[in-house]
Amino acid sequence: MTDMLTMKDPRTIYPAPPFPRQPQPVPGEAAKMEPVPDHGEESYVGSGRLKGRKALVTGGDSGIGRAAAIAFAREGADVAISHLPSEKQDAADVIALIEKEGRTALDLPGDITDEAWCRRMVEEAAEKLGGIDILVINAGRQQFRENIDELTSEDFDRTMKTNLYAMHWITQAAVPHMPAGGSIITTASVQAYSPSAMLLDYATTKAGIVAYTEGLSKQLMEKGIRANVVAPGPFWTALQSSGGQPQDSVESFGSQSLYGRPGQPAEIAPVYVLLASQEASYITGEVYGVTGGAGSVG
Repeated sequence: MTDMLTMKDPRTIYPAPPFPRQPQPVPGEAAKMEPVPDHGEESYVGSGRLKGRKALVTGGDSGIGRAAAIAFAREGADVAISHLPSEKQDAADVIALIEKEGRTALDLPGDITDEAWCRRMVEEAAEKLGGIDILVINAGRQQFRENIDELTSEDFDRTMKTNLYAMHWITQAAVPHMPAGGSIITTASVQAYSPSAMLLDYATTKAGIVAYTEGLSKQLMEKGIRANVVAPGPFWTALQSSGGQPQDSVESFGSQSLYGRPGQPAEIAPVYVLLASQEASYITGEVYGVTGGAGSVG
């Protein structure tokens, strides 16, 4: 963990590879990673930038979604998180952190490849939070396949439903609850612009997320709702160790960045806070790359 308010050399404030091999079954648990990711549990300090806001974050149990949920609560928002039922322990940790800030926390376990669940989830969040004015679409599926022959129709279908269909179902259900001034933030990837050979389906969905969000931003400005994309590079999350990368790549993960290390979820959370906040009132339809120096996206 590191104090985010004290100036330090960004190359050395967090662990760098080599990392140990650490295979986990899908979807993986943050607590079982080595090193354990920093989601801002101790490092993120809020300043009231989202006071009174009501956020729904998909994939809020671990990784970037967890970091965003913690940051939102520290900034004064009530937060609902969605996650798979198998991720209940990570989710319980996040719920406890949100409640520790004196904010309302809502736990929403379910499978977002189910359209009916996506719509019920949004309705439950809106009812129990008293509305939704921040929507973060972050939950994603990434499973490497080194050869196109290995990428089955089942693989392709589940990646599309998790990363694209769910985004549409959840957004469509949430927009009627969102007031002018609300913010939608989707999570794409540098893979949308520089796809890896072994992530054909994942990269395709990430490019789709960018196109969908940019188009959505033009439509929703008629309602005064902003929509933006965050496009991360290599971030140290359970997605990687649970089949998102081969174990050889996990050992060296992030080494190709200018930093020589992967980003930690706590390092990207402030971008989600900015895009959710009133300070970003003139920002919509944009793609914010956080890639560790890999170059511009969008």
